[in-house]
Amino acid sequence: MVVAETKRLVISEFTTNDASFYLRLVNTPNWIKYIGDRGIHTIEDAKNRIEESVLLSYVKNGFGSYKLQLKDADLKPIGSCGLYKRDYLNHADIGFAMLPEYENKGFGYESSLEILKLAENEFKQEQVLAITLPSNEPSIKLLEKLGLSFEKTVIPFDDDEELLLFAKTF
Repeated sequence: MVVAETKRLVISEFTTNDASFYLRLVNTPNWIKYIGDRGIHTIEDAKNRIEESVLLSYVKNGFGSYKLQLKDADLKPIGSCGLYKRDYLNHADIGFAMLPEYENKGFGYESSLEILKLAENEFKQEQVLAITLPSNEPSIKLLEKLGLSFEKTVIPFDDDEELLLFAKTF
């Protein structure tokens, strides 16, 4: 289901038919470096992750991770952008990822602007958060460009790694 469109993108819900693309996306170098290895190494793993996490989020939270497709390339999937409700955060956080050949082309900004509009107007979020590694300069710059402000450092996982927490209040 299409949830939004931008000048260059169609933003739609993932389905299990997207398992091949999802497998490729979650195993890109920057996904592994900045988001982490999710142990998704087969089409079946990807299909299960979509069913157990992505599709469940649409039902449970009313939002989730969305597939980004290029309008001028027969809706070729190029990345994801969405809102994630995590147990360790008080509000949903925004996240984005692109296939390497589509990084640094403005798709993260374009899709994130639309997701923020949805967060405020459709999903009735009062605030959106974002977490990122201090070393992820491209993400930090994009979050600031989107109007999110640094709030504090957090250690949300058992690995004792500090992350930066950004926020935008509507």
